[in-house]
Amino acid sequence: MPVAVVKLGSSIVAEDTGALRLAVVARICEEVAALHASGIDVVVVTSGAIARGIHLLGLDGRPRVVEELQAASAVGQGRLYRTYDENLRERGIQSAQVLLTFFDMSARTHYLNARRTLRKLVEWRIVPVINENDTTTTDEISFGDNDFLAAQVAVLVDASLLLLLTSTPGLLTADPRVDPTAQLVSSVADPSELEALSIGSATSPLGSGGMRSKVAAAEMATAAGIPTVIGSGFEPGLLGRAWAGETVGTRFAPHPVRQPSFKLWLRYAKPSLGVVAIDAGAARALRDGGTSLLPVGIVDVDGAFEAGDAVDVCVDGSAVGKGISNYSASELRRVMGMKSGEVREVLPRATEEAVHRDYFVLV
Repeated sequence: MPVAVVKLGSSIVAEDTGALRLAVVARICEEVAALHASGIDVVVVTSGAIARGIHLLGLDGRPRVVEELQAASAVGQGRLYRTYDENLRERGIQSAQVLLTFFDMSARTHYLNARRTLRKLVEWRIVPVINENDTTTTDEISFGDNDFLAAQVAVLVDASLLLLLTSTPGLLTADPRVDPTAQLVSSVADPSELEALSIGSATSPLGSGGMRSKVAAAEMATAAGIPTVIGSGFEPGLLGRAWAGETVGTRFAPHPVRQPSFKLWLRYAKPSLGVVAIDAGAARALRDGGTSLLPVGIVDVDGAFEAGDAVDVCVDGSAVGKGISNYSASELRRVMGMKSGEVREVLPRATEEAVHRDYFVLV
């Protein structure tokens, strides 16, 4: 069955004070139920646990200390999910709470396990309600906002549409609080079209995202062949209209050639732990020839990564791609610039490729 992933930002779920927008959440759950009844499976990705906790605890604002954020999330998460569960059950729909961390996406086995679980829930016609597990995450292993999480989930469940609900009508040409002539961008064929726009990163007082993160999420989803719409969560009927392909919000067209699941995971979910600088010849071979990267083309190595870690591959400071290194950083420093025969003399058991083409993606 077709699947829609619907992400609700903190500004949709909660007031600036942290009080839940109960009427808004109920109306969106009703629209989710309508899609579900028409044969479309829905996955909900929600923000708002921290905001809910802040309100319940009577805090003055969003804490800045990690353990306070985590404690607020622990208080708010259960209450937030219960709101969704009650609204969906009233409409005859079973839901399931799913909490994910960045580690669940960055570790391949965890990623595949998450995919199997979510696809089984969808197969059983259960609506997963997903949030980041703020209680155990840290700044170093955090999604940063749930836009990225929503895009990852859309890829995991092979969604037909990703809908990012925010407090604005969609992507605007400028910040309307600064430029009153700002206009809605109704469609985007290629994210590179947006380079000339000043896309702000302002968030609500209790949120952590912004329009820039939504555009990045749209880029990731469309690379997977998933059309994406950024629209207002305050606009009644938006879910159904977006699914029907009507002109609402900002619609990002899917990339005509869908990247394989592994390369999408490598590009967007697997964190890079180092940088490998290469010469112009190696860069041409990677870009135009689809070859593997050999040690002979490497001119510098930065970082303290191990074999199996992801590294960024650059030429003259510009990114070429990202791949899984077959060597540790210390091993690469010993053999960089060497031909294959010379490498075998230094590291007899080493593979010929520093990064194999099957484990490399252009960026």
